This record gives sequence, C-alpha cells and structure tokens, in this order.
Amino acid sequence: MLKIATWNINSVRLRIDQVERFLTEQTPDVLCLQEIKVAEHLFPHEMFERLGYTHRAIHGQKGYHGVATVSRVPFEEYSRHDWQDNGEARHVGVELQGQGKGLILENVYIPAGGDVADREVNPKFGQKLDFLARMTAWADKIDRPTLIVGDFNIAPLECDVYDHKALLKVVSHTPIEVETLGRFQDAHGWVDLGRKFIPAPERNYSWWSYRSYWRNKDQGRRLDHMWASPDLAGQATAHRFVEETRKWEQPSDHVPLITEFDL
Repeated sequence: MLKIATWNINSVRLRIDQVERFLTEQTPDVLCLQEIKVAEHLFPHEMFERLGYTHRAIHGQKGYHGVATVSRVPFEEYSRHDWQDNGEARHVGVELQGQGKGLILENVYIPAGGDVADREVNPKFGQKLDFLARMTAWADKIDRPTLIVGDFNIAPLECDVYDHKALLKVVSHTPIEVETLGRFQDAHGWVDLGRKFIPAPERNYSWWSYRSYWRNKDQGRRLDHMWASPDLAGQATAHRFVEETRKWEQPSDHVPLITEFDL
C-alpha cells in the first residue's frame, strides 16, 4: 500500500510544526506541498530528515509560490515545467524508485488568476488560462502511469463550491476556467480521484477563505485535486480530505488530501 498526500501549506517554515503533526498522525509515504514560499537553500530539511522523509525534490523561490515533494520512498527528480513561461516555481515531477516503481508523480501549483475574470483587464487571469493550455499540450503526450496533484485553483463542479450561482463570475469557478480545466482533463483522460471516492454532490471542500469564519459559514471550495492516469486510478483504494487541520492554530487556508494505492 502506498499513501500519497498533497497540501497547499501556505508557507512551510511558518507551519513546519503543523506539517510535522500531519506526517506523524497520517504517515503518508509521500507528501506534495505547494506554496512553500521559500528558496531551495532555506528549505527546513531537518524535520523531514528526522521523520524519515529523506528523499526531497524542492522547486522554490523567495517569498512566493514554490513546490516540494518529500518522501520515505526513493525517487528521482523527473521534470520541472515552467507552464507559466515566466520562471515562477510552480511544478516539480518525480519518478518513484522503490514501492510504486515507475510511477510519475507531478506536483503543481496552478496560478490563482487574480480577482477579475477577464484577461484584457487582468493579465494574471490570462496567465492562468495559458498555464492550463500548456499543461494540456503536455498531458496529450503522456504515456506513463502518472498522478498529478496539487492546488489547481479551480473548483470544476457546481457542487464543488458553497454557492454555484453566486460564484459564476468569481475567479476559480468561472465557466471559462472550468472549460479550460476540462480540456486538460480530457487530454489524458485523467480520473478525478476526489469525485471517484466522494461522488458528487457530496461535500468535498479543500479551501476556505481567511476572510470569513469558516466553521460557521462553511463557504468552501474544492480547489485541491489528485488526478490519475486511467490505469493508475484503478489501483487507488481510498481517498479522503483531512479537514481537522483547518482547526489547528494559525492553519493553512487549504486542507490536505490523501489517496492510497495498491501497487
């Protein structure tokens, strides 16, 4: 059994104690982190080393973005794509070498896209759509069993947000984003493991804004995803989100997802 987790941690150094608690309580074999907000040479290696996550692939930058994959299972770094074409650290891919040997694990942090859903007035929104278009061209050529995980910054289904009609013009749930993400999904036939195991319309949020008290209003969105190649999806045996982390002191605005595979 191989257990893989993903979590937008919103600063790995600020929340290193929470990461340690999560690793200790949930014991994933591999953890993919997004928005680590640290340059590679300042990444907090000591805690991961102490807990046995001795294999690490870090694509970081100072203060913003950044992704890291840490593992108890040996791997080799496989790729670093610049799908935004601007040098930001938003992706790292690894190939597992021990358990699950040959599995490609892609860790991605798709841009949020700013506040206005119009590329003419908001270049960040256009960059988000272009990022996804480049990912789609890449996915069309995949010929290996692959798992792509991370903060996609899009809630694709009506039931993936707390109020579909209210959010149709809000970045992360606009029709053009949903359509663009759908083209990426179709390019490889990705299986959305979140909805394979927690079928729509069951509640399955992974993010709540800091701007409102999440526990009272529950104004969540499903922005974090784990998608598998069709054959690999058939080997997934369980999937869940770990909502209790949102109750911890100074939490990330995202919660972790975990999928288990029989490989």
